[in-house]
Amino acid sequence: MKPNILLITTDQQRGDCLGCDGHPVVETPYLDQLAEEGARFPHAYTSVPSCTPARAGILTGMDQWNHGRLTMTGADPLEYPATLPGELAKAGYHTQGVGKMHFAPQRRLYGFHNLVLDESGRRTGNFVSDYHEWFDENKEGAYGYRDHSVDWNSWMARPSHLPEHLHPTHWTASEGIKFLTHRDPTKSFFMWLSFARPHSPYDAPQPYFDMYNGNENVPEAAVGDWCARWDRKVADVNAPFSHRTDAETHRARAGYYGNITFIDHQIGRVLYELKRQDADAWANTLVIFTSDHGDMMGDHHHWRKTYAYEGSARVPFLIQFPETWELDRGQVLDQPVELRDIMPTILEAAGADIPESVDGDSLQKLAKGSTEWREFVQGEHTTCYDHDYGMQYVTDGHEKYIWYHHTGEEMYFDLDDDPSECRERSKDPEKVDRVALWRNRLADLNEERGDPRGQGGELIVQDNALKLSPNYNRWKARAEETMT
Repeated sequence: MKPNILLITTDQQRGDCLGCDGHPVVETPYLDQLAEEGARFPHAYTSVPSCTPARAGILTGMDQWNHGRLTMTGADPLEYPATLPGELAKAGYHTQGVGKMHFAPQRRLYGFHNLVLDESGRRTGNFVSDYHEWFDENKEGAYGYRDHSVDWNSWMARPSHLPEHLHPTHWTASEGIKFLTHRDPTKSFFMWLSFARPHSPYDAPQPYFDMYNGNENVPEAAVGDWCARWDRKVADVNAPFSHRTDAETHRARAGYYGNITFIDHQIGRVLYELKRQDADAWANTLVIFTSDHGDMMGDHHHWRKTYAYEGSARVPFLIQFPETWELDRGQVLDQPVELRDIMPTILEAAGADIPESVDGDSLQKLAKGSTEWREFVQGEHTTCYDHDYGMQYVTDGHEKYIWYHHTGEEMYFDLDDDPSECRERSKDPEKVDRVALWRNRLADLNEERGDPRGQGGELIVQDNALKLSPNYNRWKARAEETMT
C-alpha cells in the first residue's frame, strides 16, 4: 500500500523550542525520537508568519504571492488550483483534518473528506467548533473554557484551570486517535493533526507548568542593540510590544514551554495508539512535524508573531521516514526550507503527480543527498501591529536581511555569529557587500513577480503596500464561479 501520511502541526511554536534543536530546558522526547529516525531541518521558515497565510502555504504548496495571502487579511472562500488533501483524496487516500485549520469559511473542506475542529476563540456567524461543543457536554462543573481570564494573544500566563483531559491539547490527540480507530482500513490515510497550542493563552496543565516555573535555566529574553524604541512597559495585556518584568517573562515562558511538552506527550499518545492498533500501518507511515510560525516570547520586547525575526519566522521541522525507506536516519539538513515544501514532499511519497501550481519542492531529494536546492527563502507580512512594521525578509538561515516597505528601513543579521539577532549590522562597513547582495535579491524577486515594491532593480517604498496579492481575488472569483 501507499504510505500513510501523518502531518502534525502546532500553532506558534518557535524553531528553537525542541530538545533536539539544543534548547536548554524544553523537553520534547517524542519529537526528538522522530528526528532521530528521520531528518531535522534547522533552517525552516514560514513565508508569512501568522496563522491563516502560513496555513495557506501548507494547504496549497504555493508561495505567498501565488496563494495571495501576504498578511492576515481576507476571510473569503477561495478555490485554489489544487490542495494537499484534495490531491491525496484523488490518489485514493482517506483524508481527515483534526484541530485548528483556520480556514475560511470555517467548515470549508478544501479537499478533506472530514474536519473535526478546534478553532480556539473564532466563532464566525453560527459556527461553534467541535471542541467547544464537546467541552460543554463533558465539563464537570459550572465553569467555562476561558474562566482563567487569559486572552488569546496575551503575554500573561498561568496553569490551566481545566482538568487535563478537558484541555484542547488532550482533545485534539483524542480525536486523532478516534480517526485512526474509525478510518477506512482498505485505504492509506492522510491526517493533518493540528494543535491550537502553544499559541497563547499560555495555560499548560499544572504538572507541565510546574516543570518550568522557577527553573533557573529558563532563558531570559534576548535584548538587541536596536530595540530601544520598544523598551517601555505597555499596560495592554495583549500588547505586541512591551517590556515586561523578568518574572512576567519567566511565567510566560513556563506556560509556553509547558504547553509544548504537553503537546509532545499527547503526540506520543497518538503514535502509541497507531503502533498498537496496526504495527504494519505504523511501519508504513510518513510523519512530518512543524508549526505555522513562532512566538517572540518577549525577545527584543516583542510578543506574538508577524515579525521577520527568528523567534517569529523560524519554525521546527522534522520528518520521520517509513521503516521501509532506505534513507539515512538522524540527518540534520542545512538547506533553507519553507512550509510550501510539505505538499510536494507528501505527494511524492504518495506517488501522486505534483500540480503545476505548487511552488515548493520535495524534501526527499535533500534526504537522498541532492545538493540542488534554493539559495534562500523569502517571507513577508505586509501589515503588522504597527503601520511602520510591514516587512519583507530574505534568509538562508545563516544571514538575514529585513526591509520595511513603509519606511525603507533595513536590518541585517549574521545568524551564525548572532543567532538571537542582538546585533543589527546593516550599517557595518564590513557588511556593505552582503547587505547589497541581499537587498538586490529581494528587489529582483519583487520585480519578477510584478510586485510594485521592486522596480528597476531597486526596492521601492510603498506607504500603502499590498495587503493581498492579485492572486487572492483570482481564487476568490473561481470560488464564486464554483458556488454559482
